[in-house]
Amino acid sequence: MLSPSIIVLFILIYFAILFAISFFTGKDADNNSFFLANRKSPWYIVAFGMIGASLSGVTFISVPGWVGNSQFSYMQVVLGYLVGYFVIATVLMPLYYRLNLTTIYTYLKERFGTASYKTGAAYFLLSRTIGSAFRLYIVANVLQLTVFDKWRIPFEITVLITILFIWLYTFKGGIKTIIWTDTLQTLFMLLAVGFSIYLISKDLGLGLGEMINTISESKYAQIFFFEDVNDKRYFWKQFISGMFIAICMTGLDQDMMQKNLSCKNLKEAQINMFSFSFVLIFVNLFFLALGALLFIYAENKGISIPQRSDDLYPMLATQGYLNITVGIFFIIGLIAAAYSSADSALTALTTSFCIDIIDIKNKPQDKQETIRKQVHIGISLLMALVIIIFRIINDDSVISAVFTAAGYTYGPLLGLFAFGLITKIKIKDKWVPVVCILSPIVCYILNIYSKQLFNGYQIGFELLLLNGILTFIGLALLHDRKTKRASA
Repeated sequence: MLSPSIIVLFILIYFAILFAISFFTGKDADNNSFFLANRKSPWYIVAFGMIGASLSGVTFISVPGWVGNSQFSYMQVVLGYLVGYFVIATVLMPLYYRLNLTTIYTYLKERFGTASYKTGAAYFLLSRTIGSAFRLYIVANVLQLTVFDKWRIPFEITVLITILFIWLYTFKGGIKTIIWTDTLQTLFMLLAVGFSIYLISKDLGLGLGEMINTISESKYAQIFFFEDVNDKRYFWKQFISGMFIAICMTGLDQDMMQKNLSCKNLKEAQINMFSFSFVLIFVNLFFLALGALLFIYAENKGISIPQRSDDLYPMLATQGYLNITVGIFFIIGLIAAAYSSADSALTALTTSFCIDIIDIKNKPQDKQETIRKQVHIGISLLMALVIIIFRIINDDSVISAVFTAAGYTYGPLLGLFAFGLITKIKIKDKWVPVVCILSPIVCYILNIYSKQLFNGYQIGFELLLLNGILTFIGLALLHDRKTKRASA
């Protein structure tokens, strides 16, 4: 079993490396460095780092845990991602680079008007704040249970120290620093998964070929589900949903796109996206293979599966069931996965608030950097506050519902961008916020009563697409026939 002292030692070593990277990348950094890394980021570094940023501490724990009930069906969503990333690279990226955007929501201002612009930015700020706080909350909880409770350190102090560390290595260089720290964190996360697979296989007495055969012949290895359209695992539901999840949560998300916009030019950004999407297939396959091995190991050793399957990997890794090396790599991988999404989220939220909400570019030149640093501190404190609120609520069902509700907010962004790109219609901009509020509410109601309304049909990941369609229809109803479409 891992002792708290060993865990803290590895955490401190890990952050020392991040601070070293921050020191070198933060030299002579200004606002342009913080927001876009002076558009000098090497595409291959961005591509590799995006793997870690696209995953999180929740993914690191949950994807292996899903295997127990869903087998390898998640790969159907991942295959859908490929199509989504192709759309991002060939449709959205050329638009963003042509308009020379710092934040992607500026497009909405040029296409529709100020109300649409502020609505899109506000939805990003809301969803990313809640989503990132939720992911960090999960990780902070694991660290609290394994380390800080034993030292009688309050959860609130754990959270504040965690956020402080992230702020310290991002406050100067911003995205210029994160491009490189994400690369390191992706490497650690993949090493954690790889070594976990190797050590568990070794414990089971399986070589590489035997391990592959054991997984492929197990009850967990089924990827494709075509039989029951009402099943949440039904192929076309997951594949199509994967397409739109990728478009929304990467292509319409400032956090993910800010890294792409830091590339030298459009061509390199597109190469980055294509290579990243290809590698991500194998990364997710590794996570699912790890999940299958965890369940096979538990069954082989007569270990009871926890009620929450998400707890299986943390339990086996840290409670003495597996070699201590697995526990060490688990902690390192968990921290890497969590912080690679959290640090970029803080930077993206700071960027969006500065550019989209307070319009920092119209502030006096000598005050812009000071304002950006103040906003960065404010966003960091807000993130800590939301995590602490999750802890106070202390109800997994309520917290999950809040996190799910935040996910609904990508639907209006999908509808707004799709309407702007597909149509030439000018709309009544002032009514856009009303449409974008009503659409998620309607989707939430439909999701609750889907079985009764649709003859047993369960809405799954396709809820995002439905949300976008409803927003699209609502925007069409706002057709302003008196004004010609503004060029964009």
